[in-house]
Amino acid sequence: MSGQSLLVPGELSPTRSVPGNIRRPEYVGRPAPKPYTGREVQTPETVEAMRIAGRIAARAMEEAARHIAPGVTTDELDRVAHEFMCDHGAYPSTLGYRGFPKSLCTSVNEVICHGIPDSTVLRDGDIVNLDVTAYIGGVHGDNNATYLVGDVDEESRLLVERTREALDRAIKAVRPGRQINIIGRVIESYAKRFGYGVVRDFTGHGINTSFHSGLIVPHYDSPHATTLIQTGMTFTIEPMLTLGTYEYDVWDDGWTVVTKDRRRTAQFEHTLVVTDSGAEILTLP
Repeated sequence: MSGQSLLVPGELSPTRSVPGNIRRPEYVGRPAPKPYTGREVQTPETVEAMRIAGRIAARAMEEAARHIAPGVTTDELDRVAHEFMCDHGAYPSTLGYRGFPKSLCTSVNEVICHGIPDSTVLRDGDIVNLDVTAYIGGVHGDNNATYLVGDVDEESRLLVERTREALDRAIKAVRPGRQINIIGRVIESYAKRFGYGVVRDFTGHGINTSFHSGLIVPHYDSPHATTLIQTGMTFTIEPMLTLGTYEYDVWDDGWTVVTKDRRRTAQFEHTLVVTDSGAEILTLP
């Protein structure tokens, strides 16, 4: 395992502006979003709009990832993704969501999720997750991936590679008529081969006109996840695997979630729509 020192909070830059002509989600400027009361099965028109949002989110993440290197700040990655989304007419969904101050999440090393971009400088040997969501056409597209920074140790590299594989396997398990816990069963059984922890309290979610619709997609085999998968449902799968415990602490900022043992963690995510034969990934560049 890497001998890198543990993360500490950095300094935040001023809030980035979004052009006035770009449509905002309803929750911007409010303490919380309105509860979603619609269906989890979406119309073809909504799915088509989500393809556009998903493509922009994927390309924004891809563009930010090109700038990952030792010496680069996580705030710089936020700037790149923010400008890309705005240049393509999309609003960065995380900006102002329940008060989140930035346009993507940057989760480094022991950060499970929701890391806030700041003056933190990426170091050779780090791993960093970029979580990017774009809002355009009244819908959201959400994706994330974990990247290697410079020369990364083998244990961390394998964690990242296997977390990506866990997502791929979970997507292949999606079928109409199956219970949603098939997703977590596939992820957990694969992760157990390597002794990895599987984070339980942060899950995949329904997504559409709402950033988080209320549908929960666990990444472990939950007996309570009995919702039947239906053609036309849209949701994310985003497994978070750890080298040690899945238990966690939250920083004083109220967002940054770190492993309780401070060992490393990786995550990957796609937004999907369920088809008659499986699932289509909506977050492809």
